[in-house]
Formats: sequence, C-alpha cells, structure tokens
Amino acid sequence: MRVVLQRVLQASVTVGDKVVGEIGPGVCLLVGISRDDTPEDMEYMAKKVLGIRVFDSSEKGSMWAKGVQDVGLEVLCVSQFTLYAKSTKGSKPDFHEAMKAGESRQYFDAFVQRLGQIYSPAKIATGEFGAMMRVSLVNDGPVTLQLDSRKFAYSERDTAVSAIAAAKDQRRQGFGQKQAQSNGDLQQPSKE
Repeated sequence: MRVVLQRVLQASVTVGDKVVGEIGPGVCLLVGISRDDTPEDMEYMAKKVLGIRVFDSSEKGSMWAKGVQDVGLEVLCVSQFTLYAKSTKGSKPDFHEAMKAGESRQYFDAFVQRLGQIYSPAKIATGEFGAMMRVSLVNDGPVTLQLDSRKFAYSERDTAVSAIAAAKDQRRQGFGQKQAQSNGDLQQPSKE
C-alpha cells in the first residue's frame, strides 16, 4: 500500500461540478493499493498516516512533533491507482501492480472505515472511487511524504535488485576499510 501524504491548509475533491469531499487544515492522502496488499498493510498504513508527525507543537515550540490525530485535524482520502505505475518500458504506464478495481474499492472503503475507527469518522472525507476527480489543495510547508507499507520488496525482481544493491554496499564498505588500513587510518588491535 502506498500513500502520498500532504500537509494541507485545505483540500477538496470535485467530480463534474460537485464537491464530493473537502477538509480544512489536515492531511490529504493519495492512496494506492497493490494487488499484493493484505489487512496487515492496511492496518500499518492507517496507524502510520494518523500518527506520523508532520505538525508543529505550539506548546513545546518544536517542529515535527504531532500527528494529524494528535492535533485533531481532518483527513481527505483519494484513491490513486496510478501510484503503482511502472514506466520502465516504452511511453505507456503499466498498472498491473495495482489491485483490480472491484477488489480495490472494497479495500479502499475498508481503509477509510479503519481510519474512522482509530480516529473519528467525522474527521475523514473522501473523493469518489473510480471517478475522474479534480483534487485541489493548498500544501502547507510544503510537506509531502511518500509512505509504503512494504519495508522490503513487492516482487522477486525487486528482491533481486535489493540483494544486488546490498552486495554492492558491502563491497564498498569492505573497500573503504581496506583503503583505511593501507593508509594507517585504522588502529591495529593491541596484543595484550
């Protein structure tokens, strides 16, 4: 599950000439659902978006101190299957990693319901699933975060790419240690 979270002063979703969802200060969430997402992904993301500290604390005078739930602000959720676009081949995006529409609608509705259960249904607004929407917002900061419920890989190919990157990092670290030793930068262990 992927979410682009934006801290906003206001946000709204319009379908045709009708505003179908709007909030004042809070966060706007563009929500992408993968064909591999599970209830665990949903639970992780619901807690993450409500708790991630993107708001300042006026009492403490500190930045990045409170989540949207902590400060009692609103949440606008907009379904966004295009967050799973792959554009590695040709010019046309490939959306095969996104969950199919029927199943995705149920998952999105369950996600919105879960946000309401954890926080407050009155604080959660949505767009219209599957509609051609116009999303308007005033980004505050700007603050925009990309969140992903999967800490690791989505596919075998991604796993292989991650393994190659890790191996390269290990080689680089080993090379750095060899360079430091040849320059005498590393202390040799004492023989006591």
